[in-house]
Amino acid sequence: MPELKLLYLSRADVEAVDVPMSEIIAAVEVAFRAHGEGRVEMPPKPGVHSRPDAFIHAMPAYIPDLHAIGVKWVSGYPDNHTVGLPYITGLVILNDDETGLPLAVMDCTWITAKRTGAATAVAAKHLARSDSETVGILGCGVQGRSNLEALNVLFPLKRVVAFDSSRESAERYAADVRSQWGLDVVVATEPRQAVSGCDLVV
Repeated sequence: MPELKLLYLSRADVEAVDVPMSEIIAAVEVAFRAHGEGRVEMPPKPGVHSRPDAFIHAMPAYIPDLHAIGVKWVSGYPDNHTVGLPYITGLVILNDDETGLPLAVMDCTWITAKRTGAATAVAAKHLARSDSETVGILGCGVQGRSNLEALNVLFPLKRVVAFDSSRESAERYAADVRSQWGLDVVVATEPRQAVSGCDLVV
């Protein structure tokens, strides 16, 4: 009998793999197309709720086109930031699609953020003008960053208008975006400024 090994990847391990956003977008598009054509098994996610404003969801799926089968066990607790913890935490368990044996257990935080941004990019690829240059971002947290990263892969972005209920978060976001991608960033003082006149809005 072959030796069975289970790979464990911490958040740092997952981040260190550093899968390019272009590859993530391509995989998400394959999954969306397969789902649309009825070739994905993805039952409704069950959830439990220890607090009225929080959730823990089980998200199983099988995507034959990617030979991917597994489950994400993910939680969202909006007050976590008050004690220095992330809003989204959880694990992904991957199985072998031929034997069902578990192959890997890994932190889902980075994966969730990147997949969310990639999903936005896939939608924009099919719905927005290919020459879109300006993007409005409402919310300058993790998803505000991953969405912009993904859109920047597919579009010739030049300008970002960012709004967050925390001015400090918006200013930090603007500095990071200028440094990382060299984009012009305007910090909006109200939500409408991050919507009006933009080619793309997240």
